[in-house]
Order: sequence, then C-alpha cells, then structure tokens
Amino acid sequence: MDLALLRTFVTVHRAGSFTRAAALLGLSQPAVTSQIRTLERQLGRPLFLRQARGVTPTTIGDELAHKAAPHLDALVEIAEGGLDDESSSGTLHLAGPPEFTTERALPALTRLIGDDGRGFALRASFGTAEEALEGLAAGHHDLAIGTARPRGALFTATPLCDEEHVLVAGPRWAERIGSDALRLKGTSALENLPVLEVHESLPFVSRYWASVFDSRPATSGTVIVPDLRAVLACVIAGAGVAVLPRYLCATALDRGAVVSLHEPVVPPLRTYFLVARTGSLGMPHIARAHEWLLRAAAAWR
Repeated sequence: MDLALLRTFVTVHRAGSFTRAAALLGLSQPAVTSQIRTLERQLGRPLFLRQARGVTPTTIGDELAHKAAPHLDALVEIAEGGLDDESSSGTLHLAGPPEFTTERALPALTRLIGDDGRGFALRASFGTAEEALEGLAAGHHDLAIGTARPRGALFTATPLCDEEHVLVAGPRWAERIGSDALRLKGTSALENLPVLEVHESLPFVSRYWASVFDSRPATSGTVIVPDLRAVLACVIAGAGVAVLPRYLCATALDRGAVVSLHEPVVPPLRTYFLVARTGSLGMPHIARAHEWLLRAAAAWR
C-alpha cells in the first residue's frame, strides 16, 4: 500500500473534508479525490461517505485511520527530527483557551523546557474548543485543552483538573449588596446590578445560576469582553459583578481587590480535559508534555 495514499487518507480523515485536506497537503482537491478513490479501489471498500459539507468516514475508514495514523505520525516525527534522540525531542504544538492556557498550562510547560534539557520547544495558540479540536484533528496541534470530552476514536481525552467558579464583585458593590443579602433574598439581591461576562449568552453567570440557585439569570451583560482576565480587571475597577474561576481571581481575593459574594456548600465546577490524537502519545515529546501537565495539575487548586 502506497504511503502517500495513506498520508492523504489520514489527512482527509482528520480534516473531515477533501478541500481542507488539499490545503493542508498542498495539493489540488481533484488530486486528493483521485488518491482516495485509488486507495478505495485497492481496498475494495469505501472509506468515506460524501456529504454536502465534507465527508464522514465509514467503519472501515475509522478502523484504517486508527491503525495507520500513529505509524504515519511516527514516521513524520523521524523525518522532521532525525534519528538522534537527543536532538529529536521535537516541538510541541498546544492549543487551548487563552486564560487557562496562559495561567496554568504554559507556566507548567515552560518549567519542563527548563528541566528537560533536550531541546524541547513549544508553540501555543488560543481558540475555542471547536477550533482546538479541529486543529488537533488536522495535525496542526499535538495537544489541546478543553472543557468537553470529545467523542469518537480519533481522540484520547484525559481529565486534567476541575475549575471552581466564584461569584465576585469589587468591595464597593459587595458592601452595597450586603453580606447576607444572597442568603436572605436569593438572586433578587442581584437584580439591576451590572454584570460582566465574556459573551452575550452569559455562559459563566448562567452556569453558576443554574448550579447554585437552580434558576436562570434575569439580566443581560453590562460589560462584555472575550477574555476572563479583562473581566477580572473590570471587576477590580468597580464595574460590577462577575463569575470567575477561583484560580484566576485568587490573588485579587486574598488582597481584597475583589470580594466573594457567596460561598455555596457545593461550588460549581468545570472539568478540563487534555486531548491528544489517538496513538500520538507514542511520540516522546508529546508523551513528556502530557505527563508533565497531568503531574502539574495535581497541585492546581
């Protein structure tokens, strides 16, 4: 079986589209289509179901990808890094949400670079969970961090850590609301207060309200900014109330720059997953980074 055909097949399988695969491979779409048809003729079985938007692998296609992809990835690793183990530790490509990746993952991995001593290199990119998984499937990333466990055999997902969410405000707003207001009045104590969020849909506030108060927020966002670190800065500046990960606002809480408005018996949690392409953990530099992140996460609070 021609390795070039297998490489094209795996790329299409990961990209979910002949067009995207052609762009990744630097080929024309007709060339990719021709190679897949040639491979299907050799195997005597269809590998993909053609749809209006992209392709879906058949059972045979999934099985072939599961068997072939790790070996093709290993061959690429050898081709790009050579045979010298000391010089082929490789470059790790990591994708994840900007705040968690910046505050948690990158500091841990940069310590690995310092301790590893074997030329370990790192490239990071930020994006949504969907973008991170698409890039991982297409081979742009080696590891992705996200808050949903992906389905299917293409990925291997490991729980990384839990993130606790806290309802916070600046001292002025906390004093205005009162320390017992939420306990006595419930969410009515927060009505007409300015709310800070990362999106118009209020994802953090809505999740907190549902988990703690068994209700939906009866408000809209006053300040919307797509970065939790910016939301924290606005809370510190006195712009209103927000729901933030505890790790992100812990320092501000300790110094009194923000105040926790409520401490529920069971705080809302969100689980992060560390995701790799199935079989890729056989590559030494990916396996080292994966193990290092899991070890570091054990100490995260």
